[in-house]
Amino acid sequence: MRHPASVTPPAPAAGDEHTDSETSLYEVRKKIYPRAVHGWFAGWRIALVLATQLIFYGLPWLTWNARPAVLFDLGARKFYVFGLVLWPQDFIFLTGLLVISALSLFLFTAVAGRLFCGYACPQTVYTEIFMWIERMVEGDRMQRMRLDRAPANAVRHARKALKHGIWIALALWTGFTFVGYFTPIRALAAEVATATLGPWETFWIFFYALATYGNAGWMREQVCKYMCPYARFQSAMFDRDTLTITYDARRGEPRGARSRAADRGKLGVGDCVDCGICVQVCPTGIDIRKGLQYECIGCAACIDGCNQVMDKMGYARGLIRYTTENALAANLDARSMWKRVTRPRTLIYGALLLVLVSGFLIALYLRTPLKVDVIRDRAVLARETRDGMIENVYRLQIMNTGERMHRYVIRASGLDGLQVLGTQPVAVAGATTAAVAIAVRVDPAHIKPGSHAIRFHVEAVEDASIRVDEKSRFYIK
Repeated sequence: MRHPASVTPPAPAAGDEHTDSETSLYEVRKKIYPRAVHGWFAGWRIALVLATQLIFYGLPWLTWNARPAVLFDLGARKFYVFGLVLWPQDFIFLTGLLVISALSLFLFTAVAGRLFCGYACPQTVYTEIFMWIERMVEGDRMQRMRLDRAPANAVRHARKALKHGIWIALALWTGFTFVGYFTPIRALAAEVATATLGPWETFWIFFYALATYGNAGWMREQVCKYMCPYARFQSAMFDRDTLTITYDARRGEPRGARSRAADRGKLGVGDCVDCGICVQVCPTGIDIRKGLQYECIGCAACIDGCNQVMDKMGYARGLIRYTTENALAANLDARSMWKRVTRPRTLIYGALLLVLVSGFLIALYLRTPLKVDVIRDRAVLARETRDGMIENVYRLQIMNTGERMHRYVIRASGLDGLQVLGTQPVAVAGATTAAVAIAVRVDPAHIKPGSHAIRFHVEAVEDASIRVDEKSRFYIK
């Protein structure tokens, strides 16, 4: 189909005062048929795809203490991560993890561009998986192009149906696995088998499946080019010493086709044979020879493709390679280039990241699996008992954030002769909360009326290191 903007309008008739013109604001998408490529970077990409998906699809099935090893129980407001049980009060750990992830992205981008996009981004990973399926069913680049140009027939419909059937099955399994992080996956599988899924699970399984199928099967590079914000602000983290995928124009130009036995010097051409392999293997369809473009996701497929051609021609590898602007301009060797990678920006990012990761790990290690909230009885500030003592009543919310049952002893300090009345020790099962009402008494003979600061001490009987102190106030009339 021809684009409307490419149709030449008829010349206006003589005497016409106005000429209508039509301008297209949007480019019609041209389908990209990435060619399969093999090489060092392709091997890394395959390894990371397999590793990330093994983790994603496998984690929900692992068990830990008779429960899923990783479970985000939103209904109970508890996150289980192996031996950790995180509550809403532990939101600081999620904040720290997000800050560490963002700073890591800044560091990797400043050092070597869009490494995350090229190797670990979910959009890249699932697009790669869907393209593997497409090649398996329809063949490589030229076979897929011929199939799409062929007239509709039974063979074409059968291949398309098989491809989309596998895509949809994988997308549904992905959606099922995603929901398995929020609902125990074995119980979820039983609900699917008996057709008793609840509305929440049903919606998210199909929503996530549709997003996977649409993004990886249909939109592909459009997500990276138009929807992902990272492509727009990545240049803010680049400088002339950032490693990027670069075409060496000094070595490659002028381009020209030639036989393997041809003498480049006599022909007056560079190393680039203008084969177009770098464009054919690119998942976003760009020509890296035109310079770095924001559409480049840093997958390095063009490096592998170009190196294969250089090997066949008997030329040195690296016509397209990871390098920096300064290294290319000054013709620096690899050692000199890598020395410039450790510059103030990356050192600052690295130091901050080291401090944050260390602090995060130390905080996790020192985290006490006990939380206590103290609430005073607001109905009566203080009351006098029959024996002349002054009594305040409190409600303690004891949260056992570990997975073992603990018994806790409650004491109070801050005033001479404080007495804590109530059933002790208090037993609280693992990963649960218990509300305990206690009364605190004191002899008012030597204490002035008013408000006094006191502290509650809650300590596990089985492990004295599990201890929490909480402030409160004691009122005397």
